Amino acid sequence: MDITSDIHSQHISRQFNHELEELKTHLMAMGGLVEKQVQDAVRSLLDGDSALAERVVDNDRAVNDMQIKIDDECTRVLARRQPAASDLRLVLAVIRAASDLERIGDEASKIARNALELVESHNGSRGFVEVRIISEHVRKMVRDALTSFARFDTELALQVVQEDDQVDSEYQSAMRSLMTFMMEDARSISPVLGIMWILRALERVGDHANNLAEYVIYLVKGLDIRHTDPDDLGDEVHGDR
Repeated sequence: MDITSDIHSQHISRQFNHELEELKTHLMAMGGLVEKQVQDAVRSLLDGDSALAERVVDNDRAVNDMQIKIDDECTRVLARRQPAASDLRLVLAVIRAASDLERIGDEASKIARNALELVESHNGSRGFVEVRIISEHVRKMVRDALTSFARFDTELALQVVQEDDQVDSEYQSAMRSLMTFMMEDARSISPVLGIMWILRALERVGDHANNLAEYVIYLVKGLDIRHTDPDDLGDEVHGDR
């Protein structure tokens, strides 16, 4: 049976309700921070803003601290409440989601560190178009995955999962283009490699957004779709209709 947002408001203990809602609230706050981290890291590259890149690197500690806080809260809920069924799935989904958000924060820090090197070396803007396109796509995936988590929206989560293949295709196309450019101009190798590392980090952000969406489907439907063929996902998620 599917869960809805109402199920978590039906406990006898109002304190338990509050604790579950706090987990979601803190996860959404962490998600907002890491999405901004990705946005700022990319903007630091495109705008040549080394100070912004440094702030992104410094803020990674705040992301880590938020994960630790969420993990501690989840541990206390598991120990005190011994949740079952949909409540247990919620706590487990929050733990997993916080881990993926922390890794998105790590990828944002990697982007910022590479941006710093590129800005300070005053190399050209080759690959910036690809970075902009892919960054906008994966940021939307992160945002939609978080929205689907907040709303228990499996339809939106499914869209995020299905978009991951498109990001992978965009990434592969960008890498082929940059490889060709390096072969044609050996002087471009160093800066283009930096851009390629940034693109790789963005592709990984998309992977983590995909994971977040999968947790929503697990939370609401009780289905583990991690190894399901993308073409079969609709049937899996809508199988109870």
